[in-house]
Amino acid sequence: MAISREISGIDDGFYKPADTFFAAQSDLALTYDDVTLATLYSEILPRDTQLDTVLADGLCLNIPVISADMDTVTESRMAIAMALNGALGLLHYNMPEKQQLSEVSRVKNHVHGLIQEPIKVSPEQLIGDVLKMVEERKFEFRTFPVVEESGKLLGLLPGHVVKQRYAKRKVIESLTPRDQVHTISKKEISKDPIARADRFFTDHPGIHKLLVVDEDDRLHGLFTMSDVERITQEKKAQFKPARDAKFRLVCGAAVSATRNMFGELDRERIVTHVGALVERGVDVIAVSTAHGFSKGVGETVKMIREAFPKLPIIAGNVTSAAGVDFLAEAGANAIKVGQGPGSICTTRVVAGVGIPQLTALYVTSRAAEARRVSIIADGGITKSGDIVKALTLSHAVICGGIFAGCPEAPGQIMEINGKLYKQYRGMGSLAAMKAGSAARYGHSTTAPAKVAPEGVEALKEATASVDAVLTQLIGGIQSGMGYLGASNLAQLREKARFIRVSHAGIREAGTHDIVEVKTGRAESGQ
Repeated sequence: MAISREISGIDDGFYKPADTFFAAQSDLALTYDDVTLATLYSEILPRDTQLDTVLADGLCLNIPVISADMDTVTESRMAIAMALNGALGLLHYNMPEKQQLSEVSRVKNHVHGLIQEPIKVSPEQLIGDVLKMVEERKFEFRTFPVVEESGKLLGLLPGHVVKQRYAKRKVIESLTPRDQVHTISKKEISKDPIARADRFFTDHPGIHKLLVVDEDDRLHGLFTMSDVERITQEKKAQFKPARDAKFRLVCGAAVSATRNMFGELDRERIVTHVGALVERGVDVIAVSTAHGFSKGVGETVKMIREAFPKLPIIAGNVTSAAGVDFLAEAGANAIKVGQGPGSICTTRVVAGVGIPQLTALYVTSRAAEARRVSIIADGGITKSGDIVKALTLSHAVICGGIFAGCPEAPGQIMEINGKLYKQYRGMGSLAAMKAGSAARYGHSTTAPAKVAPEGVEALKEATASVDAVLTQLIGGIQSGMGYLGASNLAQLREKARFIRVSHAGIREAGTHDIVEVKTGRAESGQ
């Protein structure tokens, strides 16, 4: 007798697919803890699941997690850490535009195969000038190609001479001459640059840099052995770093619907800044406001789409099907869903608006499917199980509080009563609006003190690194997929079966009736 692997009629009476379940709950808004997912027959081991997701043409992530565009969550350090793990960081816009451009550059130039525009020095520069550049720009390297004004390679300035004792010497006096510098022709790397560079470093022990030149001996680029080794090792990893076509880490940047002194959209400023971000290599732009279903946001998205037809655009936030239709029509590829679910957000209390997250995701996901755009669940995520539930209806999640305590998040660590904390604040908090985010909530940037804040300032206990946090989250997501027999995210959305949970059921789901013993500190040597 064959063992049945189908959903039985008994199960079907209790555990409902999304359309049936949410239709039956149409008079009640639900969030993550209000429901649980039913387990299904599985032949899938968690370690074999695939978590890659496509948010737009040209924007594919290996992990469906995005760090929030908040000024206490994502700057370049966070974005780098996210991308190295296969995810995406959205740089916030509570900073001068020039600084945001620099943050993008730090991410895009972090670790990649061929450095196409390596930092170089001229033969007449003093070593002292090179030292000053290293200190001002915080370079972690001290070896530089030496080129003429025409771009022709003259040699290599080795790091061991870039010292204060040689500050008054000229570069020309201290360089390794051209005939002693290893180079490779641009033509030789056309098919597989990383493989060719890797073979060179294997054949030349002790050489850590490989310069690329054209037929006229002009500098074309630079490989470093550490970069090549890291990229080669990535090929063996289950979750590879998220990289663009040029092997650079992916990076997103948020922009606002900036207005001029007359209250009108500052079209020239917006398009100019987005253009500068694109030149720096940004992979996606996020038009981020609290109320995405509004004229200003729609016009901003449309303006960016007209100026940059192929640029992936994320827009939000909305909680309705009409909001999805509106932003999709304007030109957005992915829609952020969430108004008020964040741990430091008070929009629902202050403004009396917002929809609990799971119901909002269901409603918007149906409109998104018809419009062929992606849905990103933004806010309310406190644990990996929430992410699994969110991904039954969305293509990715945005997390803020989960990453705010990581060392890669902006802000200083402070000690209170023997515990370490980091600052965490909502972008609708008074302090954040004073710093520039008032436009996100539709208020004037000149008098934010006269408005009602829609967020609070808080502290998050310092946590482990982004690598460690994502490892835990990924493990939880994979476990959830294994329980549902889903080998990928598309199958997770298809297979999910929902049922509501009572308050007693919520309590039962967590640890209870025990004295918990923590062993982590002793094992980690803390």
